[in-house]
Amino acid sequence: MRCPFCQSENDDRVIDSRPAEGGEAIRRRRECQQCKRRYTTYERVEDSVRITVAKKDGSRVPYDRNRLLEGIQKACYKRPVPAPSISAMVDAIEEQILRRFDREVPSAAIGELVMKSLRQADPIAFVRFASVYREFRDLGELAQEVNNAMRADAKDPRQPDLFQP
Repeated sequence: MRCPFCQSENDDRVIDSRPAEGGEAIRRRRECQQCKRRYTTYERVEDSVRITVAKKDGSRVPYDRNRLLEGIQKACYKRPVPAPSISAMVDAIEEQILRRFDREVPSAAIGELVMKSLRQADPIAFVRFASVYREFRDLGELAQEVNNAMRADAKDPRQPDLFQP
């Protein structure tokens, strides 16, 4: 392990080790033997099956947890959604992907899972994400999505539309 401070590749010493992320990882506190500074590392089991994302344009890219996390964080920017909730949301979406798909997942399936999670967590974050994901062509489409979200939130299909396109 290379020290993040002095870049030394000398042996470091593990000071503390404990389960993290619900047992999915191991958190280790380490001390560099050269500079004596401490740092934390996380160890995870490498997925034996790599998932590929099939994009709308037909291309295929490796699944990247960080891209999913960044997209949700952008949607939740300056919203009252705590970081642990966002992390739990990513974990739950990832779990559903791994349960439902073997090797390849359509990007549309990931987008729908994100929208479902965001709709429950924060309606504004949901609309932000949907506006980018669904590529609305005009305000009427956006207004319709907002009205649908408001009806779902109120659980009353008779609720009047607030936005008339």
